[in-house]
Amino acid sequence: PMQQQKRQPELVEGNLPVFVFPTELIFYADDQSTHKQVLTLYNPYEFALKFKVLCTTPNKYAVVDATGAVKPQCCVDIVIRHRDVRASYYGVIDKFRLQVSEQSQRKALGKKEIIATLLPSAKEQQQQKEEEEKRIKEHLAESVFFEQTLCQPENRTASSGPSLLTVFLGIVCVAALMLPTLGEMESLVPLYLHLSVNQKLVAAYVLGLITMVILRT
Repeated sequence: PMQQQKRQPELVEGNLPVFVFPTELIFYADDQSTHKQVLTLYNPYEFALKFKVLCTTPNKYAVVDATGAVKPQCCVDIVIRHRDVRASYYGVIDKFRLQVSEQSQRKALGKKEIIATLLPSAKEQQQQKEEEEKRIKEHLAESVFFEQTLCQPENRTASSGPSLLTVFLGIVCVAALMLPTLGEMESLVPLYLHLSVNQKLVAAYVLGLITMVILRT
């Protein structure tokens, strides 16, 4: 009894959530298969619901079973047909209202509005969607590009001097070039530190590259 008293005022207010899918109907003039669409009304409650379908422009649509009932924790399909497909209706937004009430009551406990639109062509709509997506992608690519150019000067100032590794490699190459070449007998440097001509050429080449890097930064 307590639960009944608690629930009843809430239901009378008309705030009962109505579960219907989809919440938007799109009819395409050039696609006959879209002229008939289905609304599914779900009843997740413990009590049966009565429903009624209302429309802002009933002359344009035929609703099969515009009134009926749906059992507790069941669903029902409501078929809606567009019966007046003409160019003057393209893009016009019509509305359906699905009202539900408990079987013992006349007052609507809840309602849900569904938007219905007639469009000329599904292909045209797809093309527009693709163009819009392309435009968004291009815009994103542009904005990323601008961000990179804006960030570049900052990066340059941050790395204005040569890195420690570059300097270290340069010193190693200079030291290698100063070491005696293989075959030089009169030398205080141990024999394993004597470098071949090829090794010295490589050191000279690397030193040249490092010098270029240092000059650029």
